[in-house]
Amino acid sequence: MNVLGSLSGFRGRLCLAFLFLFSAQLLSAQWAPLVTDADAAQRITWWREARFGMFLHWGVYSIPGHGEWAQWFEQIPTDQYAKLADQFHPEHFDADAWASTAKAAGMKYMVLTARHHDGFALFDDPVSSFTAMKSAAHHDFVADYVKAVRKAGLGVGLYYSPLDWRYPGFFFPGIYQHNAAELRQQYDRQIDELALHYGKLDILWFDGGGNEWLGFGGVEFTGSNWQARPKDHPYSGSFDWQDVKTVAHLRQLQPGIILNDRTDAPADFRSREGDGALGDFDNTHPWELCTTITEGAWGYQPEAKVKPLAQLLRLLIGAAGRDGNMLLNVGPRPDGQIDPAQASRLSEIGQWLRLNGESIYGTRGGPWLPGGYGVSTHQGKMVYIHVLHAPQNSKLVLPTLPVKVVKATVLNGSDFAFEQTAQTFILNLPPSSPDTIDTIVKLELAEAWTTSAVIPVPAK
Repeated sequence: MNVLGSLSGFRGRLCLAFLFLFSAQLLSAQWAPLVTDADAAQRITWWREARFGMFLHWGVYSIPGHGEWAQWFEQIPTDQYAKLADQFHPEHFDADAWASTAKAAGMKYMVLTARHHDGFALFDDPVSSFTAMKSAAHHDFVADYVKAVRKAGLGVGLYYSPLDWRYPGFFFPGIYQHNAAELRQQYDRQIDELALHYGKLDILWFDGGGNEWLGFGGVEFTGSNWQARPKDHPYSGSFDWQDVKTVAHLRQLQPGIILNDRTDAPADFRSREGDGALGDFDNTHPWELCTTITEGAWGYQPEAKVKPLAQLLRLLIGAAGRDGNMLLNVGPRPDGQIDPAQASRLSEIGQWLRLNGESIYGTRGGPWLPGGYGVSTHQGKMVYIHVLHAPQNSKLVLPTLPVKVVKATVLNGSDFAFEQTAQTFILNLPPSSPDTIDTIVKLELAEAWTTSAVIPVPAK
């Protein structure tokens, strides 16, 4: 059912206003601080070198095929929504096939939604009955997933949302304190389940948690209407989500794990969400762009259009050139299979990376800042210029490097001419390139580029 058609009168207007403000708050989220411990840089190194991962949104919401937020936006009562678990028996689920698809796409790590905001867990919980183990599937999908990803040699990541729409105390802890406390207990208990029973985990990707992000700190009721709480007005209620305590315990159980910034606890990397959030260059804070392979929701939608290859590659290249990662989401079908159209596009990305991966994996952004030409990446003595928008006269002019350039070639191609002066570095680009999406120029420097300094590129 559609929320716009099912709500009416003051109650409907109030709920819709809340939905609007709630959604708007997602775009102005407040982030947790980053970790400062002595092991932080070493802990995040493998992930930064990986650059590219697979996100999987999959659960009972895949059955209606309206996306992972279907229950919320369509205002489906919890007792009705819970019946989906009786239909969730994915006969074609194959975690090894998922891992194989990710590996063929050139991805180096994976993140599966162990539990989304609807509260349905893909793993066992001795207390909750809303799990894959205690419903039609009678199966621990997280166990199979972790085993398959580890066997494939990829980083093992799990997504977990402390938010659970079945608990009104998440949004209104002041008047539902007991309910909020029960949800907090579930949060602690389920994090322990994940941390204790599946071996080493590499990533825990939080969503929907924290006093200040997506939950009860996001909006406030003034006595007559709902309004978004300003960023400089922290949540001041009596209830505490206790993220710092929970995350500290998680790190004790999983010492090498890395975490994103969607709780109140110190995190290892920052999150950017959606194509439009690619943002600015940042080589100071580890960060990741997460986005979808389709034009629709993150969860399965049967008619969702897969984004063009060029669009997805430019997001990946753009993230690497801004010194970030990209986590690309697929939404498997209710039967457990990744949709063929999505799998096909992933294969195309993998083919591109097999030819050009040296300019992405293990690199850092720079030495030139992103500009109208495209972006640059570097590793050791090698610099890669990703020319996404070639100049009309095929002559690319950039500010000079303070290091001598020894050689210039088209990646996987022949040498070509360049000119380096005290002020400019000029490339006479070849008239044609085998890659119409990204002409990659590989420069060999006389010495390794080790500085974190970057060179601005004047706008044309």
